[in-house]
Amino acid sequence: MEHILPPLGYAYDALEPYIDVRTMEIHHGKHHQAYVDNLNKAVAGKKELEEKTPEQLLRMLAKVPEDVRDAVRNHAGGVWNHTFFWSVLKKNQSKPKGALAEAITKEFGNLEKLKEEFGRAAMGRFGSGWAWLVLNKGKLEIMSTANQDSPVSEGKVPLLCIDVWEHAYYLKYQNRRAEYVANFWSIINWRKAEEYFALAMGLPLPMKPEKTEKPTAEQAAEQPIAKAAVPTAAAPIEKTTTPVTAPSGTKKKAK
Repeated sequence: MEHILPPLGYAYDALEPYIDVRTMEIHHGKHHQAYVDNLNKAVAGKKELEEKTPEQLLRMLAKVPEDVRDAVRNHAGGVWNHTFFWSVLKKNQSKPKGALAEAITKEFGNLEKLKEEFGRAAMGRFGSGWAWLVLNKGKLEIMSTANQDSPVSEGKVPLLCIDVWEHAYYLKYQNRRAEYVANFWSIINWRKAEEYFALAMGLPLPMKPEKTEKPTAEQAAEQPIAKAAVPTAAAPIEKTTTPVTAPSGTKKKAK
């Protein structure tokens, strides 16, 4: 079985002007694709790994053979983290509502304080990595991870994240990471975050599950996806002993 690149589910220009179309083309079509390709190389010939999803691999890193463990951590993380990232981006989503909004108020006081703490995590990550809003044993928490490390490996449930690798923003923002982080709040898919929160907490969905926007035929043709793929970003991952609501990362196709 082979991992393949999931499509964005929306056009490359859908996040303009906050994330430019060229960055999205390169970030998804080149960087994300490279993680998919390198994950396939890392697990090739190891049957016990070839059949696992990126999420499953991230959860079992201690059992991954040492000679490929770092490669699996880096590339399964790169696949899963990016797939999740695309799923929580959307313009014009205003503010969180319902149970997630209540949890934010309870844990942080208000949304502005969450933004401040999240911003510190994103700005404080030296070099490359991510900042996350996660559920940890039912409690909201902000954290950051280096490189392609993922909260999934720690049994935590991501609700939001921002990619602070330079390739995520440098074409538009150059060295102005703070501006990129500030603009992130204009493209958060709060409805998707609410859905993830409800699923993780065992609550009724606050609304109909977020529908993935389909790009036009012309826009889809421009997305450099060489292999057949189906949207996975909106789907909850497989059941585990820890409630999880994030995407599985990639679909697979038979060789």
